[in-house]
Amino acid sequence: MKNKLRVLRAERHWSQQELASRAGVSRQTINAIETGKYDPSLKLAFRLARIFSLPIEEIFLNGEKPAAGDTG
Repeated sequence: MKNKLRVLRAERHWSQQELASRAGVSRQTINAIETGKYDPSLKLAFRLARIFSLPIEEIFLNGEKPAAGDTG
């Protein structure tokens, strides 16, 4: 799953460790999410969305285009 976590974190001048502390996870978890090696749980995705005050879909992108006729 693609995401904007690295960009959002950099805009705030936060280290991976700082974001990890805010989210209650390890720095390695943040690194794995940023590099696409790990998809966060729904609970963690919501926590990260709250930290950045953004909807989840503005942070995480599944990389798929909607099928023809799919309204959402």
